[in-house]
Amino acid sequence: MLTKLAGGRVYDPANGRDGAVGDLFVRDGRIVADPGPGAAPDEVHDLSGRVVMAGAIDIHSHIAGGKVNIARLLMAEEHRAAAEEPCGCRGLATPSTHATGCRYAQMGYTAAFEPAMLPSNARHAHLEMADIPLIDTGGYLVLGNDDLLLELLASGAGEAAVADYVGFMLNATRSLAVKAVNPGGINAFKYNQRRLDVDENGPFHAITPRRILTALAGAVQRLGIPHPLHLHGFNLGVPGNVEATLDSIAAVDGLRLHLTHVQFHAYGAEGDRKFSSAAARVAEAVNRRPNISVDVGQIMFGQTVTASADTMAQMNNAGLAHPKKWVMMDIECDAGCGVVPFRYRDKAFVNALQWAIGLELFLLIEDPWRIFLTTDHPNGAPFTSYPELIRLLMDRDYRLARMAELHPALPEHTILGALTREYSLGEIATMTRAAPARILGLTDRGHLGPGAVADITVYTDRPDRRAMFEKPDLVFKDGRLIVRDGVVVAFLQGRTHVVEPAYDPTIESWMARRFDERMGQRLTHFRIAEEEIRGGNGLIRHACQPGSF
Repeated sequence: MLTKLAGGRVYDPANGRDGAVGDLFVRDGRIVADPGPGAAPDEVHDLSGRVVMAGAIDIHSHIAGGKVNIARLLMAEEHRAAAEEPCGCRGLATPSTHATGCRYAQMGYTAAFEPAMLPSNARHAHLEMADIPLIDTGGYLVLGNDDLLLELLASGAGEAAVADYVGFMLNATRSLAVKAVNPGGINAFKYNQRRLDVDENGPFHAITPRRILTALAGAVQRLGIPHPLHLHGFNLGVPGNVEATLDSIAAVDGLRLHLTHVQFHAYGAEGDRKFSSAAARVAEAVNRRPNISVDVGQIMFGQTVTASADTMAQMNNAGLAHPKKWVMMDIECDAGCGVVPFRYRDKAFVNALQWAIGLELFLLIEDPWRIFLTTDHPNGAPFTSYPELIRLLMDRDYRLARMAELHPALPEHTILGALTREYSLGEIATMTRAAPARILGLTDRGHLGPGAVADITVYTDRPDRRAMFEKPDLVFKDGRLIVRDGVVVAFLQGRTHVVEPAYDPTIESWMARRFDERMGQRLTHFRIAEEEIRGGNGLIRHACQPGSF
Protein backbone atom coordinates (compact mmCIF):
# COMPACT_ATOMS: atom_id res chain seq x y z
CA MET A 1 0.00 0.00 0.00
CA LEU A 2 1.33 3.42 -1.00
CA THR A 3 0.31 6.44 1.08
CA LYS A 4 1.01 10.04 0.11
CA LEU A 5 1.21 12.84 2.68
CA ALA A 6 0.86 15.84 0.40
CA GLY A 7 1.98 19.43 0.73
CA GLY A 8 2.94 19.69 4.40
CA ARG A 9 5.61 21.96 5.87
CA VAL A 10 8.30 19.43 6.70
CA TYR A 11 10.63 19.89 9.69
CA ASP A 12 13.27 17.18 9.36
CA PRO A 13 16.59 18.45 10.80
CA ALA A 14 18.49 15.23 10.10
CA ASN A 15 17.90 15.79 6.39
CA GLY A 16 18.26 19.58 6.36
CA ARG A 17 14.56 20.42 5.92
CA ASP A 18 13.31 23.38 7.94
CA GLY A 19 9.72 23.98 6.99
CA ALA A 20 9.98 23.54 3.23
CA VAL A 21 6.72 22.40 1.61
CA GLY A 22 6.92 18.88 0.25
CA ASP A 23 5.37 15.42 -0.05
CA LEU A 24 6.14 12.23 1.84
CA PHE A 25 5.46 8.72 0.56
CA VAL A 26 4.98 5.67 2.79
CA ARG A 27 5.02 2.02 1.72
CA ASP A 28 5.04 -1.04 4.00
CA GLY A 29 5.64 0.99 7.13
CA ARG A 30 8.63 2.95 5.83
CA ILE A 31 9.20 6.22 4.07
CA VAL A 32 10.15 5.78 0.45
CA ALA A 33 11.43 8.08 -2.27
CA ASP A 34 8.95 9.84 -4.57
CA PRO A 35 7.79 7.00 -6.86
CA GLY A 36 7.34 9.41 -9.76
CA PRO A 37 4.38 10.86 -11.68
CA GLY A 38 3.08 7.48 -12.83
CA ALA A 39 2.50 6.14 -9.33
CA ALA A 40 -1.07 6.03 -8.01
CA PRO A 41 -1.19 6.24 -4.20
CA ASP A 42 -3.78 4.11 -2.48
CA GLU A 43 -4.37 6.85 0.07
CA VAL A 44 -3.68 10.61 0.08
CA HIS A 45 -3.72 13.00 3.06
CA ASP A 46 -3.81 16.67 2.12
CA LEU A 47 -1.52 18.38 4.65
CA SER A 48 -1.46 21.84 3.08
CA GLY A 49 -0.41 24.43 5.65
CA ARG A 50 0.21 21.87 8.34
CA VAL A 51 3.45 21.04 10.16
CA VAL A 52 5.01 17.61 9.64
CA MET A 53 7.66 16.08 11.91
CA ALA A 54 8.93 12.61 12.70
CA GLY A 55 7.38 10.89 15.71
CA ALA A 56 8.83 12.29 18.93
CA ILE A 57 11.21 10.28 21.13
CA ASP A 58 11.54 10.63 24.91
CA ILE A 59 15.03 9.58 25.99
CA HIS A 60 14.36 9.64 29.74
CA SER A 61 10.98 8.72 31.25
CA HIS A 62 10.31 6.31 34.11
CA ILE A 63 7.59 4.20 32.56
CA ALA A 64 8.20 0.67 33.86
CA GLY A 65 9.87 -1.43 36.54
CA GLY A 66 9.75 -1.91 40.27
CA LYS A 67 9.86 1.72 41.36
CA VAL A 68 7.06 2.65 38.95
CA ASN A 69 4.82 -0.07 40.35
CA ILE A 70 5.61 0.97 43.91
CA ALA A 71 4.75 4.55 42.98
CA ARG A 72 1.38 3.41 41.59
CA LEU A 73 0.64 1.56 44.83
CA LEU A 74 1.76 4.51 46.94
CA MET A 75 -0.40 6.96 44.95
CA ALA A 76 -3.57 4.88 44.88
CA GLU A 77 -5.64 7.98 45.65
CA GLU A 78 -4.53 9.49 42.33
CA HIS A 79 -6.13 6.61 40.50
CA ARG A 80 -9.28 6.70 42.61
CA ALA A 81 -9.72 10.47 42.21
CA ALA A 82 -9.09 10.67 38.47
CA ALA A 83 -12.05 10.65 36.18
CA GLU A 84 -11.98 7.46 34.20
CA GLU A 85 -11.41 7.97 30.51
CA PRO A 86 -13.47 5.98 28.01
CA CYS A 87 -10.73 3.43 27.49
CA GLY A 88 -10.05 3.02 31.21
CA CYS A 89 -6.87 5.14 31.37
CA ARG A 90 -6.15 6.46 34.85
CA GLY A 91 -3.33 8.13 36.73
CA LEU A 92 -1.30 11.21 35.82
CA ALA A 93 2.03 11.03 37.69
CA THR A 94 1.67 7.24 37.88
CA PRO A 95 -0.25 6.23 34.76
CA SER A 96 -0.99 2.61 33.97
CA THR A 97 0.90 0.99 31.10
CA HIS A 98 -2.14 1.44 28.86
CA ALA A 99 -2.47 5.12 29.78
CA THR A 100 1.26 5.64 29.22
CA GLY A 101 1.07 4.45 25.64
CA CYS A 102 -2.14 6.31 24.85
CA ARG A 103 -0.99 9.65 26.25
CA TYR A 104 2.39 9.55 24.57
CA ALA A 105 0.76 8.74 21.22
CA GLN A 106 -1.83 11.47 21.70
CA MET A 107 1.02 13.99 21.98
CA GLY A 108 2.78 12.69 18.85
CA TYR A 109 5.39 10.52 20.58
CA THR A 110 6.23 7.12 19.12
CA ALA A 111 9.02 5.98 21.47
CA ALA A 112 9.98 6.40 25.15
CA PHE A 113 12.86 4.88 27.07
CA GLU A 114 12.98 3.68 30.68
CA PRO A 115 16.24 5.10 32.03
CA ALA A 116 16.72 3.06 35.21
CA MET A 117 16.35 -0.68 34.72
CA LEU A 118 17.89 -2.62 37.59
CA PRO A 119 19.72 -5.79 36.48
CA SER A 120 17.84 -8.09 38.85
CA ASN A 121 14.53 -6.47 37.89
CA ALA A 122 15.06 -6.25 34.13
CA ARG A 123 12.73 -9.13 33.30
CA HIS A 124 9.85 -7.42 35.09
CA ALA A 125 10.62 -4.08 33.44
CA HIS A 126 10.55 -5.69 29.99
CA LEU A 127 7.25 -7.43 30.67
CA GLU A 128 5.76 -4.14 31.73
CA MET A 129 7.16 -2.21 28.75
CA ALA A 130 5.72 -4.83 26.42
CA ASP A 131 2.32 -4.01 27.91
CA ILE A 132 2.59 -0.34 26.84
CA PRO A 133 0.72 0.02 23.54
CA LEU A 134 1.49 2.26 20.56
CA ILE A 135 5.11 3.22 21.28
CA ASP A 136 8.56 1.63 21.08
CA THR A 137 10.48 1.19 24.31
CA GLY A 138 13.85 0.14 25.70
CA GLY A 139 15.78 0.26 28.96
CA TYR A 140 19.05 1.67 30.29
CA LEU A 141 20.82 -0.73 32.63
CA VAL A 142 21.74 0.69 36.05
CA LEU A 143 25.33 -0.10 37.06
CA GLY A 144 27.80 1.63 39.34
CA ASN A 145 26.68 0.47 42.78
CA ASP A 146 26.44 -3.26 42.09
CA ASP A 147 28.80 -5.26 44.27
CA LEU A 148 30.13 -7.33 41.38
CA LEU A 149 31.35 -4.27 39.50
CA LEU A 150 32.76 -2.63 42.62
CA GLU A 151 34.57 -5.84 43.56
CA LEU A 152 35.98 -6.03 40.06
CA LEU A 153 37.28 -2.48 40.28
CA ALA A 154 38.64 -2.94 43.80
CA SER A 155 40.58 -6.00 42.63
CA GLY A 156 42.43 -3.82 40.12
CA ALA A 157 40.79 -5.35 37.06
CA GLY A 158 41.73 -3.64 33.84
CA GLU A 159 39.58 -1.86 31.27
CA ALA A 160 39.04 -5.03 29.26
CA ALA A 161 37.60 -6.99 32.19
CA VAL A 162 35.28 -4.13 33.15
CA ALA A 163 34.09 -3.84 29.55
CA ASP A 164 33.48 -7.61 29.41
CA TYR A 165 31.35 -7.39 32.56
CA VAL A 166 29.35 -4.47 31.16
CA GLY A 167 29.00 -6.20 27.79
CA PHE A 168 27.65 -9.37 29.38
CA MET A 169 25.19 -7.42 31.52
CA LEU A 170 23.83 -5.46 28.54
CA ASN A 171 23.31 -8.65 26.54
CA ALA A 172 21.81 -10.60 29.44
CA THR A 173 19.31 -7.90 30.39
CA ARG A 174 18.39 -6.85 26.82
CA SER A 175 19.33 -3.23 27.42
CA LEU A 176 19.98 -0.29 25.11
CA ALA A 177 22.41 1.75 27.21
CA VAL A 178 24.20 2.04 30.56
CA LYS A 179 23.15 4.36 33.35
CA ALA A 180 25.06 5.18 36.53
CA VAL A 181 23.11 6.60 39.48
CA ASN A 182 25.21 8.43 42.06
CA PRO A 183 27.98 5.88 41.38
CA GLY A 184 29.41 4.56 44.63
CA GLY A 185 27.07 6.72 46.70
CA ILE A 186 24.22 4.24 46.98
CA ASN A 187 26.62 1.49 47.99
CA ALA A 188 28.02 3.82 50.66
CA PHE A 189 24.46 4.55 51.83
CA LYS A 190 24.09 0.87 52.74
CA TYR A 191 26.94 1.41 55.22
CA ASN A 192 25.03 4.29 56.80
CA GLN A 193 26.87 7.04 54.90
CA ARG A 194 24.78 10.03 53.81
CA ARG A 195 27.18 11.75 51.40
CA LEU A 196 30.08 10.66 49.19
CA ASP A 197 32.11 13.16 47.20
CA VAL A 198 33.67 12.46 43.83
CA ASP A 199 37.16 11.76 45.18
CA GLU A 200 36.19 10.14 48.48
CA ASN A 201 36.74 6.41 49.00
CA GLY A 202 33.62 4.36 49.60
CA PRO A 203 33.36 2.71 53.03
CA PHE A 204 33.63 -0.95 51.95
CA HIS A 205 35.33 -1.30 48.56
CA ALA A 206 37.59 1.72 49.08
CA ILE A 207 37.20 3.06 45.56
CA THR A 208 36.10 6.55 44.60
CA PRO A 209 33.05 7.59 42.57
CA ARG A 210 35.48 9.13 40.07
CA ARG A 211 37.03 5.69 39.48
CA ILE A 212 33.61 4.11 38.94
CA LEU A 213 32.50 6.92 36.62
CA THR A 214 35.59 6.80 34.42
CA ALA A 215 35.56 2.98 34.31
CA LEU A 216 31.95 2.87 33.10
CA ALA A 217 32.38 5.72 30.62
CA GLY A 218 35.46 3.97 29.26
CA ALA A 219 33.66 0.61 29.03
CA VAL A 220 30.78 2.17 27.08
CA GLN A 221 33.25 3.68 24.65
CA ARG A 222 35.31 0.49 24.37
CA LEU A 223 32.18 -1.56 23.59
CA GLY A 224 30.97 1.02 21.05
CA ILE A 225 27.56 1.58 22.65
CA PRO A 226 25.89 4.39 20.69
CA HIS A 227 24.54 6.22 23.75
CA PRO A 228 27.23 7.61 26.08
CA LEU A 229 27.18 6.76 29.76
CA HIS A 230 23.89 8.16 31.10
CA LEU A 231 24.88 9.75 34.41
CA HIS A 232 22.60 10.65 37.29
CA GLY A 233 25.24 12.67 39.09
CA PHE A 234 26.27 13.34 42.65
CA ASN A 235 24.44 15.08 45.51
CA LEU A 236 21.08 15.27 43.74
CA GLY A 237 19.14 18.36 44.78
CA VAL A 238 21.75 19.61 47.27
CA PRO A 239 22.71 23.33 47.17
CA GLY A 240 26.26 23.63 45.87
CA ASN A 241 26.14 20.38 43.90
CA VAL A 242 27.29 22.20 40.76
CA GLU A 243 30.88 21.58 41.85
CA ALA A 244 30.36 17.81 41.66
CA THR A 245 28.64 18.22 38.28
CA LEU A 246 31.59 20.13 36.86
CA ASP A 247 33.97 17.59 38.45
CA SER A 248 32.09 14.82 36.63
CA ILE A 249 32.49 16.59 33.29
CA ALA A 250 36.21 17.00 33.91
CA ALA A 251 36.64 13.44 35.20
CA VAL A 252 35.73 11.74 31.92
CA ASP A 253 38.55 13.66 30.22
CA GLY A 254 36.99 13.93 26.77
CA LEU A 255 34.99 10.68 26.83
CA ARG A 256 31.36 11.09 25.85
CA LEU A 257 29.04 11.61 28.82
CA HIS A 258 25.31 12.33 29.09
CA LEU A 259 24.24 14.22 32.22
CA THR A 260 20.65 13.41 32.99
CA HIS A 261 18.07 15.67 34.71
CA VAL A 262 20.86 18.21 34.99
CA GLN A 263 18.48 20.80 36.44
CA PHE A 264 18.66 18.89 39.74
CA HIS A 265 22.47 19.11 39.57
CA ALA A 266 22.89 22.80 38.71
CA TYR A 267 22.52 24.36 42.15
CA GLY A 268 24.78 26.88 43.85
CA ALA A 269 24.80 27.87 47.51
CA GLU A 270 25.16 31.62 47.06
CA GLY A 271 23.03 34.52 48.28
CA ASP A 272 20.87 35.25 51.25
CA ARG A 273 18.93 32.01 50.90
CA LYS A 274 22.01 29.78 50.36
CA PHE A 275 20.36 28.37 47.24
CA SER A 276 21.17 29.82 43.85
CA SER A 277 21.18 29.07 40.15
CA ALA A 278 24.37 27.61 38.68
CA ALA A 279 22.77 27.05 35.28
CA ALA A 280 25.12 29.49 33.56
CA ARG A 281 28.19 27.60 34.80
CA VAL A 282 26.81 24.26 33.66
CA ALA A 283 25.72 25.67 30.30
CA GLU A 284 29.13 27.25 29.74
CA ALA A 285 30.82 23.88 30.42
CA VAL A 286 28.45 22.05 28.07
CA ASN A 287 28.84 24.65 25.32
CA ARG A 288 32.64 24.29 25.45
CA ARG A 289 32.72 20.48 25.40
CA PRO A 290 31.15 18.65 22.43
CA ASN A 291 31.53 15.32 24.28
CA ILE A 292 28.85 16.36 26.79
CA SER A 293 25.08 16.14 26.31
CA VAL A 294 22.27 16.73 28.81
CA ASP A 295 18.59 16.30 29.40
CA VAL A 296 17.06 18.87 31.67
CA GLY A 297 14.50 17.24 33.99
CA GLN A 298 12.39 20.39 34.07
CA ILE A 299 10.10 20.78 37.06
CA MET A 300 6.53 21.94 36.54
CA PHE A 301 4.16 22.94 39.32
CA GLY A 302 1.70 20.54 40.91
CA GLN A 303 1.50 17.12 42.52
CA THR A 304 3.78 14.34 41.35
CA VAL A 305 5.81 11.51 42.81
CA THR A 306 9.58 11.18 42.77
CA ALA A 307 10.97 7.71 42.07
CA SER A 308 14.70 7.26 41.88
CA ALA A 309 17.40 4.63 42.29
CA ASP A 310 19.31 7.24 44.31
CA THR A 311 18.25 5.98 47.72
CA MET A 312 20.78 8.26 49.42
CA ALA A 313 19.07 11.37 47.98
CA GLN A 314 15.58 10.02 48.45
CA MET A 315 16.23 9.30 52.13
CA ASN A 316 17.18 12.95 52.52
CA ASN A 317 13.97 14.00 50.73
CA ALA A 318 11.62 11.74 52.69
CA GLY A 319 10.83 14.49 55.19
CA LEU A 320 9.43 16.62 52.35
CA ALA A 321 6.94 13.98 51.22
CA HIS A 322 3.48 15.21 50.22
CA PRO A 323 1.36 13.30 51.15
CA LYS A 324 3.37 12.04 54.14
CA LYS A 325 4.39 8.58 53.01
CA TRP A 326 7.42 7.11 51.30
CA VAL A 327 9.18 3.83 50.45
CA MET A 328 12.88 2.80 50.31
CA MET A 329 14.05 -0.60 49.12
CA ASP A 330 17.02 -2.55 47.80
CA ILE A 331 17.19 -5.57 45.52
CA GLU A 332 19.94 -8.18 45.60
CA CYS A 333 22.59 -5.53 46.45
CA ASP A 334 22.32 -4.58 42.74
CA ALA A 335 20.52 -1.32 43.33
CA GLY A 336 17.29 -0.08 44.83
CA CYS A 337 14.89 2.82 44.80
CA GLY A 338 13.23 5.48 46.88
CA VAL A 339 9.69 6.66 46.14
CA VAL A 340 8.61 9.99 47.66
CA PRO A 341 5.42 11.88 46.64
CA PHE A 342 6.03 15.60 46.15
CA ARG A 343 4.12 18.77 45.30
CA TYR A 344 6.02 21.55 43.49
CA ARG A 345 4.49 24.87 44.58
CA ASP A 346 4.75 28.00 42.46
CA LYS A 347 4.72 30.27 45.54
CA ALA A 348 7.62 28.41 47.18
CA PHE A 349 10.96 30.10 46.52
CA VAL A 350 12.99 26.90 46.08
CA ASN A 351 10.49 25.36 43.64
CA ALA A 352 10.17 28.60 41.67
CA LEU A 353 13.95 28.84 41.34
CA GLN A 354 14.16 25.18 40.28
CA TRP A 355 11.65 25.99 37.51
CA ALA A 356 13.76 28.96 36.42
CA ILE A 357 17.03 26.98 36.52
CA GLY A 358 15.62 24.40 34.14
CA LEU A 359 14.50 27.07 31.68
CA GLU A 360 17.85 28.85 31.97
CA LEU A 361 19.60 25.63 30.95
CA PHE A 362 17.31 25.19 27.95
CA LEU A 363 17.95 28.76 26.82
CA LEU A 364 21.68 28.98 27.56
CA ILE A 365 22.85 25.67 26.05
CA GLU A 366 23.32 26.56 22.43
CA ASP A 367 23.26 23.27 20.53
CA PRO A 368 19.78 21.66 20.31
CA TRP A 369 21.47 18.40 19.27
CA ARG A 370 22.96 18.07 22.77
CA ILE A 371 20.05 19.09 25.03
CA PHE A 372 16.87 17.06 25.40
CA LEU A 373 13.34 17.90 26.50
CA THR A 374 12.51 15.92 29.63
CA THR A 375 10.82 16.33 32.99
CA ASP A 376 12.44 13.15 34.29
CA HIS A 377 8.87 11.82 34.40
CA PRO A 378 7.44 11.69 37.00
CA ASN A 379 10.17 13.28 39.14
CA GLY A 380 9.97 16.84 37.79
CA ALA A 381 6.44 16.52 36.40
CA PRO A 382 4.34 14.05 34.40
CA PHE A 383 5.39 13.75 30.76
CA THR A 384 2.00 15.14 29.79
CA SER A 385 3.33 18.60 30.71
CA TYR A 386 5.63 18.64 27.64
CA PRO A 387 3.29 20.85 25.55
CA GLU A 388 3.29 23.50 28.28
CA LEU A 389 7.08 23.29 28.50
CA ILE A 390 7.38 23.71 24.73
CA ARG A 391 5.24 26.86 24.93
CA LEU A 392 7.54 28.26 27.63
CA LEU A 393 10.54 27.70 25.34
CA MET A 394 8.93 29.12 22.20
CA ASP A 395 7.04 32.12 23.61
CA ARG A 396 9.03 34.66 25.67
CA ASP A 397 6.01 36.84 26.47
CA TYR A 398 4.20 33.85 27.89
CA ARG A 399 7.34 32.86 29.83
CA LEU A 400 7.62 36.30 31.41
CA ALA A 401 3.94 36.39 32.26
CA ARG A 402 4.21 33.02 33.95
CA MET A 403 7.32 34.12 35.85
CA ALA A 404 5.47 37.15 37.20
CA GLU A 405 3.00 34.82 38.92
CA LEU A 406 5.67 32.99 40.94
CA HIS A 407 7.40 33.73 44.24
CA PRO A 408 8.08 37.50 44.44
CA ALA A 409 11.80 37.04 45.24
CA LEU A 410 12.42 34.99 42.10
CA PRO A 411 13.44 37.84 39.72
CA GLU A 412 16.36 38.79 42.02
CA HIS A 413 17.77 35.27 41.80
CA THR A 414 17.46 34.37 38.12
CA ILE A 415 18.61 35.74 34.77
CA LEU A 416 15.59 34.19 33.08
CA GLY A 417 13.90 37.53 32.51
CA ALA A 418 16.86 38.76 30.46
CA LEU A 419 17.02 35.75 28.16
CA THR A 420 15.38 36.57 24.83
CA ARG A 421 15.81 33.26 23.01
CA GLU A 422 12.72 31.59 21.63
CA TYR A 423 12.99 28.07 20.23
CA SER A 424 11.99 27.64 16.59
CA LEU A 425 9.95 24.73 15.24
CA GLY A 426 13.15 23.38 13.70
CA GLU A 427 14.90 23.41 17.08
CA ILE A 428 11.94 21.67 18.73
CA ALA A 429 12.07 19.01 16.00
CA THR A 430 15.79 18.59 16.64
CA MET A 431 15.50 18.35 20.42
CA THR A 432 12.53 15.95 20.44
CA ARG A 433 13.14 13.85 17.31
CA ALA A 434 16.40 13.98 15.39
CA ALA A 435 18.77 14.38 18.34
CA PRO A 436 17.25 11.65 20.55
CA ALA A 437 17.40 9.19 17.66
CA ARG A 438 20.99 10.07 16.88
CA ILE A 439 22.29 9.88 20.44
CA LEU A 440 20.61 6.49 20.97
CA GLY A 441 21.86 5.07 17.68
CA LEU A 442 18.36 4.66 16.20
CA THR A 443 19.40 5.27 12.61
CA ASP A 444 15.97 4.67 11.08
CA ARG A 445 14.01 6.78 13.58
CA GLY A 446 13.73 10.50 14.25
CA HIS A 447 13.87 11.55 10.59
CA LEU A 448 11.76 11.52 7.44
CA GLY A 449 14.24 10.40 4.80
CA PRO A 450 13.75 7.34 2.55
CA GLY A 451 14.26 4.17 4.57
CA ALA A 452 13.11 5.65 7.86
CA VAL A 453 10.36 3.96 9.80
CA ALA A 454 7.17 5.89 9.06
CA ASP A 455 6.64 7.32 12.53
CA ILE A 456 5.14 10.70 11.59
CA THR A 457 3.24 13.44 13.42
CA VAL A 458 1.16 16.19 11.79
CA TYR A 459 0.15 19.40 13.59
CA THR A 460 -1.92 22.47 12.85
CA ASP A 461 0.41 25.47 13.23
CA ARG A 462 -1.21 27.34 16.14
CA PRO A 463 0.20 30.49 17.84
CA ASP A 464 -0.54 28.79 21.17
CA ARG A 465 2.23 26.19 21.07
CA ARG A 466 0.79 24.29 24.01
CA ALA A 467 -2.46 23.75 22.14
CA MET A 468 -0.51 22.79 19.02
CA PHE A 469 1.71 20.16 20.65
CA GLU A 470 -0.82 18.59 23.02
CA LYS A 471 -3.22 17.57 20.26
CA PRO A 472 -1.72 16.60 16.89
CA ASP A 473 -3.98 16.22 13.89
CA LEU A 474 -2.52 12.89 12.80
CA VAL A 475 0.01 10.42 14.23
CA PHE A 476 1.34 7.49 12.21
CA LYS A 477 3.23 4.57 13.80
CA ASP A 478 5.01 2.23 11.40
CA GLY A 479 2.98 3.88 8.63
CA ARG A 480 -0.37 3.16 10.27
CA LEU A 481 -2.67 5.95 11.47
CA ILE A 482 -3.06 5.58 15.25
CA VAL A 483 -4.25 9.07 16.35
CA ARG A 484 -6.61 11.49 14.64
CA ASP A 485 -7.39 14.89 16.20
CA GLY A 486 -5.88 13.77 19.51
CA VAL A 487 -7.97 10.58 19.71
CA VAL A 488 -6.49 7.08 19.51
CA VAL A 489 -8.12 5.39 16.51
CA ALA A 490 -6.08 2.18 16.30
CA PHE A 491 -3.90 0.10 18.60
CA LEU A 492 -0.68 -1.68 17.77
CA GLN A 493 2.32 -2.97 19.67
CA GLY A 494 5.71 -1.29 19.68
CA ARG A 495 9.15 -2.88 19.62
CA THR A 496 12.05 -3.10 22.07
CA HIS A 497 15.35 -1.46 21.17
CA VAL A 498 18.55 -3.15 22.37
CA VAL A 499 22.29 -3.35 21.79
CA GLU A 500 24.33 -6.55 21.83
CA PRO A 501 27.98 -5.57 22.20
CA ALA A 502 30.71 -8.18 21.76
CA TYR A 503 32.59 -9.26 24.91
CA ASP A 504 34.94 -12.02 26.07
CA PRO A 505 32.66 -14.81 27.46
CA THR A 506 35.31 -16.05 29.89
CA ILE A 507 34.00 -13.36 32.30
CA GLU A 508 30.90 -15.55 32.74
CA SER A 509 32.68 -18.25 34.78
CA TRP A 510 33.76 -15.64 37.37
CA MET A 511 30.27 -14.17 37.40
CA ALA A 512 28.60 -17.58 37.73
CA ARG A 513 30.59 -18.28 40.89
CA ARG A 514 29.63 -14.91 42.37
CA PHE A 515 25.95 -15.45 41.50
CA ASP A 516 26.02 -18.87 43.20
CA GLU A 517 27.59 -17.37 46.33
CA ARG A 518 25.53 -14.19 46.68
CA MET A 519 22.49 -13.84 44.49
CA GLY A 520 18.99 -15.24 44.66
CA GLN A 521 19.18 -16.80 41.21
CA ARG A 522 21.77 -18.50 39.05
CA LEU A 523 23.45 -16.74 36.17
CA THR A 524 21.69 -18.96 33.63
CA HIS A 525 18.31 -17.81 34.96
CA PHE A 526 19.41 -14.18 35.09
CA ARG A 527 19.87 -14.02 31.34
CA ILE A 528 16.66 -12.98 29.51
CA ALA A 529 15.86 -15.07 26.44
CA GLU A 530 14.78 -13.41 23.22
CA GLU A 531 11.46 -15.26 23.37
CA GLU A 532 10.68 -13.48 26.63
CA ILE A 533 10.58 -10.07 24.93
CA ARG A 534 7.23 -9.45 23.25
CA GLY A 535 6.82 -13.15 22.50
CA GLY A 536 10.07 -13.36 20.57
CA ASN A 537 9.04 -10.84 17.93
CA GLY A 538 10.02 -7.63 19.60
CA LEU A 539 13.73 -6.89 19.46
CA ILE A 540 15.29 -4.24 17.27
CA ARG A 541 19.07 -4.53 17.48
CA HIS A 542 21.27 -1.50 17.03
CA ALA A 543 24.87 -1.72 15.95
CA CYS A 544 27.78 -1.16 18.32
CA GLN A 545 30.89 0.32 16.79
CA PRO A 546 33.89 0.03 19.12
CA GLY A 547 36.26 2.92 18.76
CA SER A 548 34.02 4.87 16.42
CA PHE A 549 33.27 7.78 18.73
